[in-house]
Amino acid sequence: MTELNYGKHYSVMKEDVLKVFHEHLDSKEGPITLCDFTFGAGGHSIALLEEFPNCHLVCFDQDGEAYKNGLELLRTKGLEKRVTFINDNFVNFNQHIESGLKLDGALLDAGVSSHQFDTGERGFSFRFEGPLDMRMSDKIKVTAKDIVNECDRDELLKILYEYGEEKFAKNIVDTILERRSQSPILTTKDLEDICFHSYPKKLRHGKIHPATKTFQALRIEVNNELGVLTDIIDQVIPQLEIGGVFQVISFHSLEDRIVKHEFKGRLKGDLPLQILTKKPILPSKEEIFENSRSRSAKLRVIKRVKDWPTKNKYAK
Repeated sequence: MTELNYGKHYSVMKEDVLKVFHEHLDSKEGPITLCDFTFGAGGHSIALLEEFPNCHLVCFDQDGEAYKNGLELLRTKGLEKRVTFINDNFVNFNQHIESGLKLDGALLDAGVSSHQFDTGERGFSFRFEGPLDMRMSDKIKVTAKDIVNECDRDELLKILYEYGEEKFAKNIVDTILERRSQSPILTTKDLEDICFHSYPKKLRHGKIHPATKTFQALRIEVNNELGVLTDIIDQVIPQLEIGGVFQVISFHSLEDRIVKHEFKGRLKGDLPLQILTKKPILPSKEEIFENSRSRSAKLRVIKRVKDWPTKNKYAK
C-alpha cells in the first residue's frame, strides 16, 4: 500500500485547526505532545508535525489500509521517529497511552475518510457497485448487509430515524422487508435502488439523493460512531495539560449535538475548562469551493485552563 493509492486528499479545515493550535501552544516552551485520533490519509497529522517541530504526535487509525499507508508516508517524509502510531479505534485511547501522559493538544476529525468513500469494495457509497459492508475496520464483525437483512422492522426504523433523520424511513424499511423476503440485499446498488423508489417521485431527483440518509444511518450503526464520540471526549479531557486544547470536527447535526452537549456538560465537572467556540467554526467559502465535502463541517474547541473563568458564559 503506497501513498499513491490514497490519491489526492483534502484535509478538512486544516488551516483553522493549525491556527487554533498556534494561538494556544506557541507560547509553550519545550517539547509538546499532540494527538490526532483519525490519521486517515495523514493530512492533519503531517501538517501538525511540520508546523510544530517540537512536537511528538500520537495518532490512531483503526483502518488497516490507512495504517499501512500511514507508516510508509511517515517513513518517506522522515517523520516516523516523532510519531507513536496505533492501529486501533481511538475509543481505546486509555488502553494505549502511557501512565501520566498529558496532551498539549488533540484533534478528532469525525468524518469518514475520502479513501473509504471512494473505494467501492468498502461499501460506504452508493456511487459505486460494491458489497454492503461499511465497516471502518475488519475487527468489526457486523456489516451493513447483516443489519439490512437481519434486523426486524422496529430496529430498522429506529436506525433510520435516529441516525439518518430519514422522514421516509417507513417507506424504505417496508421496501427492504419486501425485497429481502424474495432474495438477500447484498450490494450498495441494491440498497440505493430501494431508497430511490421508496421516495415520492417528485422528490427523487432533489439536491440530496434519496439513499444519502439511509447510508449515513447504517454507517453510524455499523461503526458505533456516536457512542465512540461520546467515549473519547470523556477520555481525552482529563488528559489535557493546563493550556491544552481539544478540537473536534463533526460532519452532521447528530455529531455536532453530541460534541456541544459533552463540552458543556464538562463545565460542571472538577477540571477548570473553557469552551473557546460559542458557535462552531465553519469552513470558509474558499474551502467549500475547493472541497465540497467540507460544506457540512463544524469545528468546536475546548481548553483546559488553570482556574475557572470568572464568568462561565457557556455553563447554562
